[in-house]
Amino acid sequence: MKSTLYAAAAVALGASNVAAHATFQDLWINGHGASCARLPLSNSPVQDVTSKDLACNAGTSPVAGKCSVAAGATVSVEMHQQPGDRSCANEAIGGDHHGPVQVYMAAVSDAAGADGSAASWFKIFADTWAASPSGANGDADFWGTKDLNACCGLMDVRIPADLAPGDYLLRAEALALHSAGSAGQGQFYMTCYQLTVTGSGTAKPAGVALPGAYAASDPGILINIHAPMTAYIAPGPTVYSGGSTKSAGGACEACEATCAVGSSPTTSAGSGGGGSAPSTTLSTATATTTKATSATTGSGSSPTGCTVALYAQCGGIGYSGCTACASGTCNALNDYYSQCT
Repeated sequence: MKSTLYAAAAVALGASNVAAHATFQDLWINGHGASCARLPLSNSPVQDVTSKDLACNAGTSPVAGKCSVAAGATVSVEMHQQPGDRSCANEAIGGDHHGPVQVYMAAVSDAAGADGSAASWFKIFADTWAASPSGANGDADFWGTKDLNACCGLMDVRIPADLAPGDYLLRAEALALHSAGSAGQGQFYMTCYQLTVTGSGTAKPAGVALPGAYAASDPGILINIHAPMTAYIAPGPTVYSGGSTKSAGGACEACEATCAVGSSPTTSAGSGGGGSAPSTTLSTATATTTKATSATTGSGSSPTGCTVALYAQCGGIGYSGCTACASGTCNALNDYYSQCT
């Protein structure tokens, strides 16, 4: 998808809870770019699980186009921190925003007009958590968001082969858990894409409501990932039997490894036409966090002569990376996580 213009949003910056936010922006269909995203007004998260914004993000509206995709085909969602910055040198979602990546679909009568908050959603994909050999804490473990960062923001998702043809919304969601030890502090980043699924399938999976399926007290939403972890239960229903999963920490494959993210993809031939996006520009002043951050060793000492980028982690219990901020000051969000803001 070509670099897309967003609706302008006035974002209050400088507060201690500002983070290295991100959005799912682009969609690839069998390795080709396509445009059918309901792009968010800003790259800020949704934190109220009872809000209608949990469905397709805040202030989003239907777009004119739909992306045509065959049941059984692979689409790839693409996340970046800033619109227009698709450099693989920058993390897709920075600031140690670790958490699961999940993808839902909902059958609708018209994808170009459907209300996502009134839809029935079934989960088709999950890349959540796996323990790391070190076992130090959840920060050191494998997460879906780390896989996004490793694969230049791309995540391959197979459309279930048995789905009945028709219009659907596809909802990509990343949940950042760096501050989720306190109620209401999990950060949801989601985008809805408008699809027309083709094929001869007959399956019409049962779904859940969003909002409705998540509670702030769910163990996958209210959790301290800065402590050692032995298990993780992702929020929402199980993955539909015709869906797929990726093991957190797995290698980049297919489009994740080969699609040329650095240049804008062209609209896929036969994609049914790209959707027109909101017409004005996203206004966010958050700086992009790069991958060049110091590793956490747990020794309690900080490397000398190094700095971390704006909105990256700079302190907290068990953290031993750089503590000096290249821009801003290091502020504590909780006992385990301090951030340059």
